[in-house]
Amino acid sequence: MISVGIDVSKGKSTVCILKPYGEIVCSPFEVLHVEKELDALDNLLNKLEGEIRIVMEATGIYHLPILTFFHEKGYFVSVINPFAMKKYAKDNSIRGAKTDKLDSIMIANYGIEKWFKLQRYEGDEETYAELKLLGRRYRYYMELHVKALQELTHILDYAMPGIKKMFNSWNEANGKDKLSDFVERFWHYDLITSMSLEKFTEEYLVWAEEKKYHRSRSKALTVYELASSGIPTLSSSTPSTKMLVQEAVSVLRTVDCSLSLILTRMQVLAKSLPEYTTVREMGGVGDVLAVKLIAEIGDVRRLHSAKALIAWAGIDPPPYESGQFVGSKRKITKRGSSTLRKVGYEVMRVLKSHPAPKDDAVYNYILKKESEGKSKKHAKIAGLNKFLRIYYARVIAVYQ
Repeated sequence: MISVGIDVSKGKSTVCILKPYGEIVCSPFEVLHVEKELDALDNLLNKLEGEIRIVMEATGIYHLPILTFFHEKGYFVSVINPFAMKKYAKDNSIRGAKTDKLDSIMIANYGIEKWFKLQRYEGDEETYAELKLLGRRYRYYMELHVKALQELTHILDYAMPGIKKMFNSWNEANGKDKLSDFVERFWHYDLITSMSLEKFTEEYLVWAEEKKYHRSRSKALTVYELASSGIPTLSSSTPSTKMLVQEAVSVLRTVDCSLSLILTRMQVLAKSLPEYTTVREMGGVGDVLAVKLIAEIGDVRRLHSAKALIAWAGIDPPPYESGQFVGSKRKITKRGSSTLRKVGYEVMRVLKSHPAPKDDAVYNYILKKESEGKSKKHAKIAGLNKFLRIYYARVIAVYQ
């Protein structure tokens, strides 16, 4: 029984090798995440007699190089949840000191004590890791999308006041951006009012057919009336007007193209996982939200219970007791993943905004909470709590 505790940091790790009863095989030493040094560590481990288990803490993406290296070498590698390791360290550290060397010793001791409970890293964790990385980049580009849309809206307020309310902007599900498509072609109200209603309607219908939108004469009339009554504060004769509108559209399109590429890759990865169909069939979950949920939750098998998943989402109320007093009105902790909370709340919003689905347990639970006097927001949070319990049970069942 040999436990290899690895404290991972950016570009390097600190390694400690222990046997039971605190017997030190190798005192803590540093290893860079380069092939030469990882090969040297592999050679060292091959010389040891006994079963070897490598234990490390999940650290975003920093642990992936050393994890991948030893997983491909065929070692038993266990990746520990940071919350579990933090609790273990708190329970087993008297002085509270923290260094890389001490952390590697702590992780190695964890491996010895939890030897028979350690979960072996499976290859599909690479899929979860890639999904999570893509999910983070997706959120980054979504922030850029919001800023780019604000810039376009700002320019349109000068050249085409009110036009934004007439057309939807980028749609996650189908990648369409009707607003950008329209203002790229008709970039100022003067272009519209310079034509007769009949001529504009004809132009609008041709444009709609080219872009594969609904050919609506009534919509063309509404837009024409808006253009006729609107008062642009930026003239179409100003040389930079067309450039500003079309450049704003171009920037927005570039960002949206990146979002579509990332989302497409996330969908390919998510659909390769056994739980995808199960998650996709849950009430309130569509093609996009299914991918986001799986990307943020990851492999539920690493969590010991549904309660752990709820805690990871940060929607569990913290216990509060003092003497004989037990608090009953408690707010959610908001610890864990804020992104999971946002995605989960979006699922609840979609679920509630549509007729009751066949899978209506969560839907009915939200209605029940609202009937008890809960606000709509609190009822949705309660619904999310129930949703995650069901999610955990169903996905675990897929792997059993």
